[in-house]
Amino acid sequence: MLSDDKISHMSHVVLKGLVDKGLIQLKAEDGKIRKEIKKAIVDELMVGQEIDETVRKKINTLSKKVTEGSNEWDILYKKLFAEEERKKGRS
Repeated sequence: MLSDDKISHMSHVVLKGLVDKGLIQLKAEDGKIRKEIKKAIVDELMVGQEIDETVRKKINTLSKKVTEGSNEWDILYKKLFAEEERKKGRS
């Protein structure tokens, strides 16, 4: 998980990028917008963490033990992670 300071920094960077590219124009305090950006980042991180936990549980319950860090584990992890993302409508 990222620290609150890092997430705040990311929200500033995202907001600045949106303004610089002319995708939005700020007419008032940008605090509300940054707060929503932070919430979206945190929500995405939480979903990613939930998916990670689900995938690790699935791998650990396989009849064939797969060693974390091995090439086989990495391929299996990526495949299962992508499947879980699709189930949650993320990809």
